[in-house]
Amino acid sequence: MRKGLQVKPTDLQIVKSVKPRSLKLAIGTGALFVLILCLAFGSWFQVDQGERGVVLRNGKLVRVSEPGLDFKTPFIDNVMTVSVRDHTFVFEKLEAYSYDQQPATLRVSVTYRVPAEHVAELYSEYGTINNLQMRVLERKTPDAVKNVFGQYTAVRAIQERQKLGLDVNNAVLKTMEGAPVQVVGVQIEEVGFSQAYEHSIEQRMLAQVQIETTRQQKETAMINAEIQVVKAKAEADARRQQFTAEADGIRMRGEAEAASIRAKAEALAANTNLVSLNAVEKWDGVLPSTQVPGAALPFIGIK
Repeated sequence: MRKGLQVKPTDLQIVKSVKPRSLKLAIGTGALFVLILCLAFGSWFQVDQGERGVVLRNGKLVRVSEPGLDFKTPFIDNVMTVSVRDHTFVFEKLEAYSYDQQPATLRVSVTYRVPAEHVAELYSEYGTINNLQMRVLERKTPDAVKNVFGQYTAVRAIQERQKLGLDVNNAVLKTMEGAPVQVVGVQIEEVGFSQAYEHSIEQRMLAQVQIETTRQQKETAMINAEIQVVKAKAEADARRQQFTAEADGIRMRGEAEAASIRAKAEALAANTNLVSLNAVEKWDGVLPSTQVPGAALPFIGIK
C-alpha cells in the first residue's frame, strides 16, 4: 500500500500567514494605483473657447484660466466655468405709458455678454451669469425702457421707432455702468396699444392721407389751370400775330391799289383819249343788239 502525503502543522501556519500578507499588498497596490490615477487626471482640466475657468482653492478665487488645457492642484483646487459668449433674454409684455398717457405693451430683447476681464468680478459678486441677469439686467432694464418711452407720445413712438430704439439702448447702457456686463444691444421688437387707440390712429392716418390727396389734387388742378392759361395766351398771341400780318397785308394791298388808281388818274388827266383806247382794246367788234332810245352808239362819232 502506497504511503500518503503528510502535511505538517508548521506548513499550515506558513500558508495562513502568507495569504493575509498577499491580500494586504494587493489592496495597497490597488489603492496606490487609484491614487496615482486620481492625481494624474485631477491635476489638469480643459476650458472651451468662449468660456473662462475660475480656479478656486478651498473656495477662494485664485485665478482665471484662459481657453485650452490647464493644470490645478488635485483635491484642493476646483474649477468653475463662466461663458463669455452673447446671451439674450426677452421681456414679452413690458407695460409702459407714453407721454400722452396711452398704455402700451412692449416686447423688448436684451443681448449682453460678460467681458473676459470682468469674469473674476462677476464670480465674486454674483456667482453665475443667471444671478447677474436676474439681479441686475432684469431689474434695471424695465425702468430705463419705461423712462424713455414716457418721453414719447404714442404717435411719435410709432413714427420715430428707430430713434426710440436708439434712446432706449443708450439709457440701458448708462444704467449698466459699473456692472461686470457689456450690453450689446436693446431692441424694441413690438409696440402695441389698445385696440381703440390703434383704431383712432388708423382713422387719423386715413384722414391725413385724404388731406394729402386733396392737397395734391388741388395743386394738380392749379398746375393744369396755369397750363391752360399759358396755352390760351400762346394761342391769343398767335392769333394776334396772324391778324396783324393780315392787317398789314390788307393795308399794303390797299396802298398798292391806291397808288395804282392815282397813277391811272394821272395818266387819264394827261391823255383824254386813253379811255377810248382802253374801250377799243376791250371791244370784241360786235355792236349791241339792243339800244336805249336816244342813246348814242359807242365808239362811233358822226360829223
